Amino acid sequence: MQVSFTKRTLPNGLQVIVHEDHHCPIVGVSVWYHVGSQDERPGRTGFAHLFEHLMFEGSQHQDGSYFQPLQQAGASLNGSTSTDRTNYWEVVPTNALEIALWMESDRMGFLLPALTPRKFENQREVVLNERRQNYENRPYGLAPVALSATLFPPDHPYHWLTIGWPDDLRAATLDEAHAFFAAYYHPANASLTLAGDIDTERAFALVEEYFGELPGAVRPPRQARTVALSSERRFVLEDRVELPRLYIAWHTPPLFGEGDADLDLTGDILGSGKTSRLYGALVFDRRVAVDAMAGQSSRELSSLFTVTTTAAPGHSLSELEQVVSEEIRRFAAEGPELSELERALARAEAAFVFRLQNVGGFGGKADQLNAYNIYRHDPGFFDRDWGRYAQATRESIRAVASRLLRPDQRLVLSVVPRGRNDLAAAGSEPIHFS
Repeated sequence: MQVSFTKRTLPNGLQVIVHEDHHCPIVGVSVWYHVGSQDERPGRTGFAHLFEHLMFEGSQHQDGSYFQPLQQAGASLNGSTSTDRTNYWEVVPTNALEIALWMESDRMGFLLPALTPRKFENQREVVLNERRQNYENRPYGLAPVALSATLFPPDHPYHWLTIGWPDDLRAATLDEAHAFFAAYYHPANASLTLAGDIDTERAFALVEEYFGELPGAVRPPRQARTVALSSERRFVLEDRVELPRLYIAWHTPPLFGEGDADLDLTGDILGSGKTSRLYGALVFDRRVAVDAMAGQSSRELSSLFTVTTTAAPGHSLSELEQVVSEEIRRFAAEGPELSELERALARAEAAFVFRLQNVGGFGGKADQLNAYNIYRHDPGFFDRDWGRYAQATRESIRAVASRLLRPDQRLVLSVVPRGRNDLAAAGSEPIHFS
């Protein structure tokens, strides 16, 4: 399971990766900046996600929307922000590659001259509205906000979501935005991948032409923060919901850390789909829940393993908690059945292969090459990444679950209809976060 590539670094620090794939006359262009919400500080959150928006609003030599010129050339494009990185991508017809490279280079090198107070204010309001739609006014939308705020201390960069705190966004200034961009959005903190119908030497020549003269800068230092719960914590959040929902979360090893892959497989076995253990126990057998999910959310500094389940009408979250605790206790003691492990590995392998079917876009080959380059400093990490899963055994999974999914190191969050704290898991305290 490997993807051929050539990697070079320009004098200004820009890392460039090229993968040839001539099956279709398209090229995937992917730019990753190693900046996310973990690079913000308390009191000034939301900048990384705000810049995801601002980067589509025009630069000095393309002072207008970035969507229209590329879409008129037949391209698709998008971007996203996480706790750990920001990415932008285009999938363009081969003959439109230079348009994408010119526009990406212009916003990397010349965004700030076009970043006016009007654009800044407009996109700030767009982000605040996005927060209202996706979190504040969506059923259970504040649950991830509460989980982050209670699992991580206020000075930890995962204490807040990528969208930031509303008061911080309102207090942000244009000068602060300029300083944030200058620190993180430059060639030395970026990785550029071209994948598809392009000759390797031609690709490097084009990158040199469009990016070579951009000034370099000092690459920002990366921080390392460990965090753990020393005891169980139990909270209740009232929300405008019909049915109560239970979240149980643990701190787990960071992305690519020891046990990360085992917990990915654990999440699949315990809570992926209707054949999973938790769905069977909660929904089919006991009929106390309407859904059940589990999974490992892998991130650069620290990951989370989370179980989520919604109570059926007439049932409390204490009932659900008892069943979940029993199933995890049994899993930690006995490990998975061989058939469960085989199914989980088959699904994991299928996901690996599926990602390699596209040259660009979210999860395509260009995206994956950049991910390995940013996080592992090796675009060719494919085989070793898959090896983490292929080497997992029933005993290795059992041992990791026993060591990390402990009842005395977890957060239990109940989300209940307003005025119905009686439906929460026993011993839950009202939650306060900001």
